[in-house]
Order: sequence, then C-alpha cells, then structure tokens
Amino acid sequence: MDTVLYSVCAVAGWIAVAYMVRLQRRHPSHARRAICLGLGAFAAGITAAIPPIAAAIDDASGLPNLAKVISHGCALTISANAEIMLLHFALPPAKAAARARVWVWVTGFAFLVMAGLFVYTLTYDDPVLLTVEYATDPVVTAYLLIFLLLGFFAYCFDITRLCWSFAKICGRPWLRRGLRITAVGAAFALLYSTNKIVYLIAYWAGHRPTGERQIAAVLVTIGALLITIGLTMPAWGPTLKISRRWEDFHSYRRLEPLWSDLIAALPALELDPALRRTLAALSDIDYALTRRVAEIRDGRLALRPYTDVGVTALAEQFAEQAELGTEERQAAVEAAHLACALRRHGAGRVAAVPQPADELHRPDGGYAGEVAWLTLVTDAYARSPVVAQTLAATREHTAESAPHPTAGDTRR
Repeated sequence: MDTVLYSVCAVAGWIAVAYMVRLQRRHPSHARRAICLGLGAFAAGITAAIPPIAAAIDDASGLPNLAKVISHGCALTISANAEIMLLHFALPPAKAAARARVWVWVTGFAFLVMAGLFVYTLTYDDPVLLTVEYATDPVVTAYLLIFLLLGFFAYCFDITRLCWSFAKICGRPWLRRGLRITAVGAAFALLYSTNKIVYLIAYWAGHRPTGERQIAAVLVTIGALLITIGLTMPAWGPTLKISRRWEDFHSYRRLEPLWSDLIAALPALELDPALRRTLAALSDIDYALTRRVAEIRDGRLALRPYTDVGVTALAEQFAEQAELGTEERQAAVEAAHLACALRRHGAGRVAAVPQPADELHRPDGGYAGEVAWLTLVTDAYARSPVVAQTLAATREHTAESAPHPTAGDTRR
C-alpha cells in the first residue's frame, strides 16, 4: 500500500513542480521561487521513499538506508523552506530574516548530526534500518527523534500556527484558502510524527505492534497532498472562472466600511447610487467592484490635502509595537492616513505638511492586486487597533472635531 500512496504523492509533487516552474519563468518572484524549491525537495524526497526506488538506491550505492537519509533531508528542506517563506509573510523583514537564519543553522546542524549517526550505523556487523522496528538501538532512536522532533513537531507546529494566523488577515482570497489548507496538511504531518513516536515508545517498552508503515503512509499522503494543494492554490485558484463572481462580490462587500465613510464625506464621488442595492451589484458585479475600487482611490486622492505626513511616523510606531508583518503594517499605515484625513476633512483643517503623492503604496498584480490591497486596507481601517491608536494620538490637533465614528472600531 505504501508503494501506491508514495507514488501518488510523487506524481502530484512533480506535476506541481512543473506547473510552478513554468509560472516562475513567466512571472519571476522570490516567493514563487521558494515554493518551487520546496516542492522540488518534496517531490525528490517522496520519490526516493517509494520502496522499489529506495531499494534500488541502496543496492546501487551499497549503503543501506541511503535512500531514507535522502528523503529525510528533503523533508527537512521543504519544512525549512515553508517556514522561512511564512516568516517573511507574517513578520517585519528584519525580524523574519533573523528568525530564518536561526532555522537554517538549526536545520543544517541537525541534518549533519543525522548524517553522522547514519554513517555510524554503517560500522555495525549486523545492518540496521532507520525505522521504528530497530528503535531499541540508541543510534537509530537518536536519529529518528532528531528527524521527528525538528522536521515535524517543531516545523509543522509553527507552520500550522503561522498559516492559520496569517490567513486571518490575508487580503487575497486564494492565498487565504491555500494557507488554511497548508495548515491542515501540516497538522497531518504532526499526526505522522506522533504516530512514529508512539511506536518508538512501544518498541522500547518491549512490544511489537504492527501497522506502523501503513498508518504512516496514509498520514504522509494526506498531509503531502494538502500541503502541495495549499502551496500552489494561490497560483491556479484565480483561474477558476466559476468562483470569480463570488470572489468579486465578497471583495465588493469587504470594501464597504471604507467606501461608505468616504462617500459620506465626499458624496460627489459616487457615480451610480443604484449599486448600493445588492441585487443591482450582483447583476453586474464586475462593474460594481470596479466602481467601488475607483471611488475609494478617487477618495484617497481627494483627501490628499488632509493627509498629514506626521501620521506615518505615529502609525509606524504603533504597528511596530503590534509586531505586524510588512503588508499588514503598510495597510494599517494607509488606513490610519485615511481615518485621520477624514477627520481633518470633517473639521475643515488641511494638513500643515501633506503626505507626498509619491509615497503612496502601489501594489503589484494589476487590478487583482489593487483589489486585494484595498480589502486589506479596509479591514485595517475597520478593525485595526493601530488606526484607533493613531486617531487618539492625533486627536489634539483636531480637538474641535469628534473622532470619526467607524474607523478603528475593533468591535466590527
């Protein structure tokens, strides 16, 4: 059974690698390159783990367990790669880079120790396998515990946590779904590690339970397929036409808190009031979403005389205290500018030093990137404590005007 399941994973892995490499050649990016490397390591590792191929590698090299060491090294590589990619998503660049370096050193050292233990087993008169059936050998136990505790418990627990947390604030629907599916896949990898450790304990206790390989194969297959789907979903998900109308309507609704406050302050921006009705918007959601995006951007331009350059430093300070990631921090700063500008507009007080137009954030990805960015800004505008703190800190400059009634309301 494990031959069939590992073969399915290998085929899925190589298909995913080919698809992502093709995209990387057409539209290069650091994140996509990291995914290509991670998926390549996974595909190579799971291919080496297919029993007939593993036996052929061991026989050709004359080194028992060589295929298993290769596949374990590939597993550590994809785990480290996914961890580093997520750190750069979730944390400020400097902090992400510092933590990434720690993971690289820890992983490299751990694999060197594993390789040393593997070489030591080659000196035995009676060969052993790096499996739980030989767990009563201390060297085999040490090898497996290093691999399981680092490669699965430490990494997969952190990957699950980071994916689920970042999905909550991610502005791109398909990236959000992919992160959640990746989190579930990493959870199955945790179950795989737990299963192995339970069998290790059982063998050390003198028992000889069966079925470990079959259970492990099922858990690896489920976890690997889910992680592969999750990592590639942001690339192929948006191409599914059946979901586009729903995604557009969902984005249209998510933009409403910021849009409605801008229109209340600047009624002339609204070109087609009929689109306020849900059925009217649904009947031509492409047009409705385009109008909403355009009106928000027009509102941002109309508020430029009221966007104070001093807001940037305050919002950056509060965002740093909240330990926000790069994109989330940029969205919070933009939302704070809009909230403060709306209050200044209501008070009729232009900024002493307006923010320069060339400092506005310009998202990548064309129109789709613009929609994703504005939804992230709107979420921050409606709920971020950074916006509320910035409004409170700048209140004395517009004391005669009450704070804007909706911006930064964390209850929304």
